[in-house]
Amino acid sequence: MTWRATVLTIFPEMLPGPLAHSLAGKGLRAGLWRLETVDIRDFARDKHRSVDDAPFGGGPGMVMRPDVLDGAVAGSGGVEPVILLSPRGRRLDQKEVRSLAAGLGVTLICGRFEGVDERVLEARAIQELSLGDFVLSGGEPAAIALIDACVRLLPGVVGSAETLAEESFAEGLLEYPQYTRPRLWQGRAVPEVLVSGDHRRVRDWRRSEAERLTRERRPDLWERYQERRRADSRNREVE
Repeated sequence: MTWRATVLTIFPEMLPGPLAHSLAGKGLRAGLWRLETVDIRDFARDKHRSVDDAPFGGGPGMVMRPDVLDGAVAGSGGVEPVILLSPRGRRLDQKEVRSLAAGLGVTLICGRFEGVDERVLEARAIQELSLGDFVLSGGEPAAIALIDACVRLLPGVVGSAETLAEESFAEGLLEYPQYTRPRLWQGRAVPEVLVSGDHRRVRDWRRSEAERLTRERRPDLWERYQERRRADSRNREVE
């Protein structure tokens, strides 16, 4: 069955956007995945197609109505899981991306305004995911990023499986530095090990550099990587 992304939004014209280009676009045109958009305003109950209202308890901004959003989810025909892109959600990581890409697809809700009525999130058991600790004007850019991350893992989208195996986060590490021609540029030479022809040295160098970059730039990832190594070592001792 073809992997399918269903996106609920009040701005359906924002998609496919970047997803129509590069690897994702080629995969879309080749039928390797499907994209469907649902206009949440189509499920509004008044002539103005209103999807939001003032928050109970007062405060600035507006809140997306539960009845309208519930109707959009029910009428979307999308697959589970149903996910709201939200800055308060669990942070998306590559492990989560791999899990989503291995399923039938995703149904994504692009939030707007001050948020979504909590009751529809509870009633529909809607998950919340965040790209990071920052706020966007709406969930559409986050939905596009999530879909792109999933689509590139689908069979046939990326030409070489080795590319996926060696990139950032594949083993819990950031990717090692990359170099290409010219061999000498502005007085800066390519590391000698990369032109040595010694594949084992190249492999060891890349691993060492990946560990160095992760340790320096992402101590949180480095600590999790170290914990996994310690756990693997303990398991080997038990065996």
